[in-house]
Amino acid sequence: MKQNNFCIVGLGLLGGSYAMALTRAGKTVTAIDIRGEAIDYAKEKGIITDGAVSNYEQLLQDADAVILGLYPSALISWVRDNQQYFKSGAMITDVCGVKTGVVDEVQSFLRSDVEFIASHPMAGREVSGVEYANCDIFKPANFIITPTEKNTAAGKEFALQLAETLGFAHITTLSPAAHDKMIGYVSQLTHAIAVSLMNASANEHLAEYTGDSFRDLTRIAHINENLWSELFLHNKKNLIAEIDQFEASLNDLRQKLVDDDIEGLKKLFVTSTFRRHWFDKR
Repeated sequence: MKQNNFCIVGLGLLGGSYAMALTRAGKTVTAIDIRGEAIDYAKEKGIITDGAVSNYEQLLQDADAVILGLYPSALISWVRDNQQYFKSGAMITDVCGVKTGVVDEVQSFLRSDVEFIASHPMAGREVSGVEYANCDIFKPANFIITPTEKNTAAGKEFALQLAETLGFAHITTLSPAAHDKMIGYVSQLTHAIAVSLMNASANEHLAEYTGDSFRDLTRIAHINENLWSELFLHNKKNLIAEIDQFEASLNDLRQKLVDDDIEGLKKLFVTSTFRRHWFDKR
């Protein structure tokens, strides 16, 4: 990867983990964040070489690539307000969990001498902040590149090489619309189910009785309310469709219980076990 100087905007868990991995790969990494303590921590731990809360124009002017670790609405406004500081020829990418309405908006006003190539690291933890940064979370994870017709071969190659440098296990490409449909099922629906499971019962003693199955199913119910409410609403059409599909599947299982349909239940379990093997092969 020819880009050597990176600036991370938003030094949270993912931004911090990107910074850690890129620093280990020999890149020069700086950061911008609203939390001065995040910058201080990352510098002290050697995750970044420099950073700023304000007066960060020079950091952007020096950066060959800028990585946006921001919420969707904040990402759009931040790029609009700061694009004048980007180095000519710079590559811009993100970690945002939704693409439709973000990628096209940014590309509609972005300077013509820089390129925004969107991407989504399918990695994370149930904690936030650079203090929890760990680039090992990328090793078993997927990375999705979401180009549009406005992206160049060089932009796509940059995103691919970035994912490889970060150490992702599997890299794929989807259109922004296909990405959001897929994410509505594999990510947002699963979070909606986990949240619903926790909200369905107010029994504060559940932790005293449960085994691993409930803990595993609700691990992601420990959720950032600001980020995920924004992600859900940005992708609500896809998510509502996936909730409806899941509701139909759950009702099918329910009806088999009502009907004492043991063979029907067994078929559901066999199908479920077979499809879960798709993951076990990875």
